[in-house]
Amino acid sequence: MSEIKRGTAEMTAAMLISGTIGWFVLMSGQAVTDVVFWRCSFGALTLLVICAAMGLLRPGILNLKSFAIAVGGGIAIVLNWLLLFAAYSHASISIATTVYNTQPFMLLGLGALFLGERITFAKLFWLALAFAGMVIIVEGKPAETAGTGSYAIGILLSLGAAFFYALAAIAAKWLKGTPPHLIALIQVSTGILMLAPFTNFSAAPQDASGWLILVAMGVVHTGVMYVLLYGAIQKLPTHLTGALSFIYPIAAIVVDRLAFGHVLGITQIAGAIIILGAAAGMNLGWTIPVPGHKNNHLSKEAIE
Repeated sequence: MSEIKRGTAEMTAAMLISGTIGWFVLMSGQAVTDVVFWRCSFGALTLLVICAAMGLLRPGILNLKSFAIAVGGGIAIVLNWLLLFAAYSHASISIATTVYNTQPFMLLGLGALFLGERITFAKLFWLALAFAGMVIIVEGKPAETAGTGSYAIGILLSLGAAFFYALAAIAAKWLKGTPPHLIALIQVSTGILMLAPFTNFSAAPQDASGWLILVAMGVVHTGVMYVLLYGAIQKLPTHLTGALSFIYPIAAIVVDRLAFGHVLGITQIAGAIIILGAAAGMNLGWTIPVPGHKNNHLSKEAIE
């Protein structure tokens, strides 16, 4: 199997796994803080074994500054999980995941603020389009949630999750060259320390099926998914990685439909398509024809 085909298979598997996590969260029956704690715990055990096998636990790989940045990224990623998982019960897995895919635009603002990255005309266009999609989704609130405010809370939680994911991504940019599996181990270990005081251990599952769900979230959705994702990123060109990442929201929408019978309304579908289309344009570097420009086939550099 060629490296591109192998990377594509790994990325596809990673995104399909990510797309099922909402089902596991809701089926666990646990409080959000408890779910994330157990995910971090079982994920840490899995990643500890992986890092040991890869020889990443030897001294000298991380300096104190890199370790501190990794911990900061861990705090952000754990907050991201808490908010996203909480959003599922308010706005459904489909809507929460779609809104969560505004991450690239959060990263756009943070990149300009902390990394001095330029905000171009094309990026502003995709940002405006995503905002329009967001307004459409907000207006597409299902009738059964009217007046409760729950739907709006779900959208706000999803936006918060996207923001903290973007913070974690900024931390990862600062850690360029650091083994990603080691970063992931530090992140989930940070989550254990963060959430242990708030975890209700007396509410832990009383049967094997309940524990299997939590173990799967730690081993499969964290340990295995990280290995597949980072393996794919190393093998694939950026544009292909970005394109395959959209398997995640599509898989989440399908799972939401099959497992819980949630069907998006016409307005919600329109908003979702606009947001995902804008995110695709942002991730894949699609260019925008500039009115009145002599060359309608502008390069990315020309527009920027």
